[in-house]
Amino acid sequence: MIRLYQYDSCPYCYRVRQAIQTLGLTEGKDYILVEARYGTPGRDEVIKLGGISQVPFLVDGETKMYESLDIIDYLRNKFT
Repeated sequence: MIRLYQYDSCPYCYRVRQAIQTLGLTEGKDYILVEARYGTPGRDEVIKLGGISQVPFLVDGETKMYESLDIIDYLRNKFT
């Protein structure tokens, strides 16, 4: 299942969440949102998995990526 590390007030995270909604994906079935504000366990996971403290951060199996537009392209290619 896809994990998207994000936090609500991040504009780049919002962009990815909007794309997910447009694609009609279902939370809990197609993806999960992981809270990743500074100081949260989710942010620690981002650093552990990707090496830098940046969100949004997508993990889909072995695929890991940070940039919101790259994430959106990846999701569109996977789900359309």
